[in-house]
Amino acid sequence: MAVKGIGVDLVNIPRMRLVLQRWEDRFVRRVFTEGEIAYCRARRDPVQHFAARFAAKEAGLKALGTGLRLGIRWRELEVRRERGQAPTLILSGRCREISLARGGRRMLLALTHDGDYAMAQAMLVDDEPAGDAVATAR
Repeated sequence: MAVKGIGVDLVNIPRMRLVLQRWEDRFVRRVFTEGEIAYCRARRDPVQHFAARFAAKEAGLKALGTGLRLGIRWRELEVRRERGQAPTLILSGRCREISLARGGRRMLLALTHDGDYAMAQAMLVDDEPAGDAVATAR
């Protein structure tokens, strides 16, 4: 496995709470997918889950090295989490194109939230073993 990029982000949960109180529908629909919205709203305190997913998107953009440039949209990065599984960051659209162009085939993700903060770390990786990559490059 070869690492192609790493990103990390920290979100202040009380600040996210204020954003959601003021702009919830507009902000949520612009940034999050239907699956992310359903996941967060099914939780006792949706705000900390929205904050962690926002941090994941920011960390993913940092791992790509792009930010919100080059035609990338927020909803092209989607956090998915199946029961009993680690969360994953699924890339689509322009985001996926850039990932593949940079040699990354998937995005590993770690999320946490505690107290006033939510944090995410994303790692863009190529699953091809390093030895095989060198052999095919010759």
